[in-house]
Amino acid sequence: MASVLREILARSEDVGRRFPEEARRIHYEEIPPRPIRGQATPQEAKALAEEGVPVVALPIPPRSETH
Repeated sequence: MASVLREILARSEDVGRRFPEEARRIHYEEIPPRPIRGQATPQEAKALAEEGVPVVALPIPPRSETH
């Protein structure tokens, strides 16, 4: 699991709390697609899923715990 998480961290951009907004912009083709990660509340994640925006919740610790 740790190696998978390291790979995700290495290959994605951390957009932080902007995650729901950025995920929607990518989904609706307002900006070019790119791998992103960040934070979303359970309500935000549910709203994204209901809109058809593909998201996956992963147990990635805060950056201070990974470096």
